[in-house]
Amino acid sequence: MTETDDRPPRQERGPREPRPKKRDVNGWLVLDKGVGMTSTHAVAVVKRAFHAKKAGHAGTLDPLASGILPIALGEATKTVPFVMDGRKAYVFTVAWGVETDTDDSEGKPVQATHRFPEREAIEALLPRFTGTIEQVPPRFSAIKIQGERAYDLAREGETVELKPRTVEIARLAVMRHAGERSVLEAECGKGTYVRSLARDLGRALGCLGHVAALRRTRVGPFTEEEAVTVAELTEAVEGGDPSGLLRPVDSALGELPSVAVSRDLAGRLMRGQSVILRGREAPMAGKAYATCGGVLVAVGDVEKGELVPHRVFNLGGG
Repeated sequence: MTETDDRPPRQERGPREPRPKKRDVNGWLVLDKGVGMTSTHAVAVVKRAFHAKKAGHAGTLDPLASGILPIALGEATKTVPFVMDGRKAYVFTVAWGVETDTDDSEGKPVQATHRFPEREAIEALLPRFTGTIEQVPPRFSAIKIQGERAYDLAREGETVELKPRTVEIARLAVMRHAGERSVLEAECGKGTYVRSLARDLGRALGCLGHVAALRRTRVGPFTEEEAVTVAELTEAVEGGDPSGLLRPVDSALGELPSVAVSRDLAGRLMRGQSVILRGREAPMAGKAYATCGGVLVAVGDVEKGELVPHRVFNLGGG
């Protein structure tokens, strides 16, 4: 007696389509990230769109927030620190009367007054939060405490106590005010938490508050005017060539002085050797970058008229 196999016959699979080959893509995409998308997912979307070998972002933007998320591809990843060190600008809405455990609308209410400030009271307080100030980061933040992320500890119910940090707020202004909510604009330096700013403003006013909406409008040299949405990126990909959306690698270095060097000096810099800068306009000290034939070669520190390269770039040309 033989056994019969009642399973359906195996379907023959057609040949798999080959995955697109990863490419060396160099440049910046200034993404206008939508609400709900994580920064990690945004990088993955851009990397896949360009079939790029390497990508990274210049400063996390929370899923709750929208706006500018500069994404570096290829050699541009070497310039990420220069963008992250630049000033950032935000437009944010503060909902008054309630403080939450996350300092934004995604958290649970922990205190409430249901009192709402007058615009004049808010504006009178802003000078106290402008300039160099001390700020305690939110408990739900990516700051590490003994190797653990603060938000992981907070989610597990542990008491999270973060030390105050010194931050720089260059400008803070009320754009609109309507009873229970105010829209403010802030320009600030690295490490500033807008959620902490809203929380501290609410406490100082005696009414409490949290961030209800947040949009980043500038990161270093990158602004909304040059930003691209995911939909626009997708349309460009379907059109066959999204490369026109990319900004040059050296667009991240716009605030640094530049110097043009000869092919010989460019070769020395590429080998990690320092070179003496000549010319009346050559910087004598500080950070600077060098180009050859209009192509970025290196960025580093100028010491007594000599450029010491810290990052060198393989962009061809020169």
